Amino acid sequence: MDRKIIAFLCNWCSYAGADLAGVSRFQYPANLRIVRVPCSGRVDPLFIFTALKNADGVLVAGCHPGDCHYTSGNLVARRKFALTKSLLEFIGIEDGRVQFDWISAAEGNRFAETATKVVEDVEKLEEWDRWGGEK
Repeated sequence: MDRKIIAFLCNWCSYAGADLAGVSRFQYPANLRIVRVPCSGRVDPLFIFTALKNADGVLVAGCHPGDCHYTSGNLVARRKFALTKSLLEFIGIEDGRVQFDWISAAEGNRFAETATKVVEDVEKLEEWDRWGGEK
């Protein structure tokens, strides 16, 4: 069964990596829905919780540390994500349903590999009711 995965990708690196994967014809699952954000540091934890109402998993990807277009946005994202992961664990969301990674604009192959891994990890998890969202 195809699970819906929402991917929040930073405009400057991860989204460009996804674009490179497409241009290079690297294969990755079609059930990944991409949301382009200015910076991974701008991904509010509420975006993740809202995405989980309508999807089975979430990927947040940003620039590698030290390469952020906004200087330290990805470091802010890393701190937010650590707190969000703790909260998700506390409320009982399985590890692997929400994932975070660094992908640069030149890493189209890495994007395809990461997307495939995230989808495979989420497909291993039990289906859930998505907090009253769509089925």
